[in-house]
Amino acid sequence: MQTVKIVVTGPFNAGKTEFIQSVSEIDVVSTEKKISSAKEKVKDSTTVAMDFGRITVDEDLVLYLFGTPGQKRFDFMWEILSEGMLGFIVIVDSNRPETFREARMILETFRAYSPTPYVVAANKQDLPDAWDLEDMRLALRLDQNIKFLPCVAIDKESVKNVLLELLYSILSEMEEG
Repeated sequence: MQTVKIVVTGPFNAGKTEFIQSVSEIDVVSTEKKISSAKEKVKDSTTVAMDFGRITVDEDLVLYLFGTPGQKRFDFMWEILSEGMLGFIVIVDSNRPETFREARMILETFRAYSPTPYVVAANKQDLPDAWDLEDMRLALRLDQNIKFLPCVAIDKESVKNVLLELLYSILSEMEEG
């Protein structure tokens, strides 16, 4: 049995926890804590250490999904969670362009930790104010060769599509290496 560690990262409130919850076959182990003095009126809790989920692809392959905290004050967990990862996903909120710069910084940080395959997922593409993918690609300064996928983190099929694209990249790299 092959196990693959995948890290799901991105800015605060981008949809990382929902992404993992929508596909995990186990109850997600979550370290969500209430936010006492929330400046942002978006969410009343935040991940402080990690989220953990598991999905069995087939009898030979199990994915372990590790969600990172999105808030900068918990970024010390990023390097710890990146150890042993075979790939990572950066989730970006399509409705919050003010987080695009932070998403780009997180992407660069994880690329520095490990030169593993990655994809970028534009979450909340189902909402009316969602940015167009090509406009987001430009704002995030993503090369055309980077897999940049539409996503709705609460939709299991959408999440599966993102995971499959990352798995294809991981397998491709394994075959080359």
